[in-house]
Amino acid sequence: MRKALFGIVTVLMVLCAGGWYRPKDFGEFPKPCSPESWVRHGIVIEPNQPWEGSSIQNFNSPPEALGDGRWRIWYGFWGSTATYGSGMNIAVAEGVPGGKWTKHVAVLTEGEPADAPLAIGNLPNGWRPVQPVHIKLKNGRDRLYFWAHGPKDRVVRYLAAESDDGKRYKVLDPHRPCMWHFHDRAVEFAGTTPAGLKLAGKSEELRKRFPRPEGEPAADPELTSNDGATIYQLEDGTFEMYVNSLVSLGKGDPRWAEKDNLAGYVRVIDRLISKDGLKFYGRQTVIKRDPVRDAIDQQFYYLNVTYTPKGRVGMLGHYRLKDQTMDLEWCYSKDGVNWVRPFRNRPWLERGWPGEGDAYAVYTGTSVVYDQGKWWLFYTGCNYTHNMKQHYGEPRSVIMLATTESIWNK
Repeated sequence: MRKALFGIVTVLMVLCAGGWYRPKDFGEFPKPCSPESWVRHGIVIEPNQPWEGSSIQNFNSPPEALGDGRWRIWYGFWGSTATYGSGMNIAVAEGVPGGKWTKHVAVLTEGEPADAPLAIGNLPNGWRPVQPVHIKLKNGRDRLYFWAHGPKDRVVRYLAAESDDGKRYKVLDPHRPCMWHFHDRAVEFAGTTPAGLKLAGKSEELRKRFPRPEGEPAADPELTSNDGATIYQLEDGTFEMYVNSLVSLGKGDPRWAEKDNLAGYVRVIDRLISKDGLKFYGRQTVIKRDPVRDAIDQQFYYLNVTYTPKGRVGMLGHYRLKDQTMDLEWCYSKDGVNWVRPFRNRPWLERGWPGEGDAYAVYTGTSVVYDQGKWWLFYTGCNYTHNMKQHYGEPRSVIMLATTESIWNK
């Protein structure tokens, strides 16, 4: 009797801990390759240009196979200046992992796009793009999404730009974004948004310092969020967005974490849909902390998706507030709404050892790409905690690579 009871307790402990899978534990769905299946190739792109500063990131940005072993990696950077926002920009790096990379930084203009390998036009003066998401649309045009930061204008919003040649992009409408950050000047709503974010409304001082220009609409509460968005065009031509959303906490809530940069909020993953990839709606939370199976300090920072014939493979930003670390958690969905998370406490890709580029954090690109007979995962590694209070050497982020023969358990 004792042995039987011990066996039952052991199984329950494994289930609650979310250890690596046992097929009988979690029902029927395709099983991923084990963490040991990944071959780590280390740093493949690092900041070596004067305009990049010490940190580059392909977080939420796409890797694109060009053929003959060459890749185009979209990425963003913070810049070498200490003034927030003014050094931000996006760039592309083209080359072969392990070899030399050619980098092109975006030329930004208020008018028409410049004649350059990468240019963005119709972008107001002082607004700087980061976190690029590039999509080759089914109509043949190229679309580029990015977060635009304009510190002097109090602007933080998610914009869309389009191009006929894949080089020169024009912002469609800088005053009608796909998403607003809750710090943006256009956010005037006071109350609780559909996502659970409590907003107090703008003070009279902020209204005077950062007036909303005539013709610029107020932010839609349903489209007000934190940053960290990824957009995909689906087979039927429609779009889906996954975004890091904030839910406000009440005082005294045990999930309140003073040392986090967003103390008083819980990060969850919301999904929105769109017919044209410009106007999004239907917002719903698809991943949030499980009060039984997840730790009290568990939050979620991003969800990036790889579409396969077996369903959606999710790369989930597993963020632990206590340690301020970011891990890569595997999850799975058939429809983008219902996600299973059977491996909660073991990362799909292990972080590096102290001193390595990804010792504290892993932020993935938009997807894992199959090319040259294997799967390629380009990701951002950080040698510092999220709050930057701990780091190995000088804080910096780099682009790293891991590959595997199959993303599935054979």
